[in-house]
Amino acid sequence: MQLTNYTEYALRVLIYSALHDRRATIQEMSCAYGISKNHLMKVVHQLSQHGWIVATRGRGGGIRLARPPEAISLGAVVRDMEPHFHIAGCFNEATNQCPITPACGLTGVLHEALEAFLAALDQCSLADVTRRKSALIQLLTSPTTLRAQSQA
Repeated sequence: MQLTNYTEYALRVLIYSALHDRRATIQEMSCAYGISKNHLMKVVHQLSQHGWIVATRGRGGGIRLARPPEAISLGAVVRDMEPHFHIAGCFNEATNQCPITPACGLTGVLHEALEAFLAALDQCSLADVTRRKSALIQLLTSPTTLRAQSQA
């Protein structure tokens, strides 16, 4: 199972927001992670639509979590952000061309694996992945990151 970059960026936005006790901007996240500002704007918009963050536009605006990190399930976020979970061609009924699908045991095993993957994420909150707050902040403001920010 591989998450899309879009979902990974969404998780990074949430992590960054959880690390700061203030509103963060898309620009600073873009610089810290080396991700396109335009990509992050789309991600932030969808996170806001799903109620994970509050985004305020204009001067003094920015992004903050809509609820405490302990109340943000990674499984729920991933389900909201991933467009689908077609981990094999046979998962998409509309485009499935596999001739053995009706008798294949692989589909069931892959469904179980997907459910186990999501169940593991359901057991983890944003707070769980940001426990090393000072180390994460230091990495996001390291000299290498700052150099990349100044070149952006």
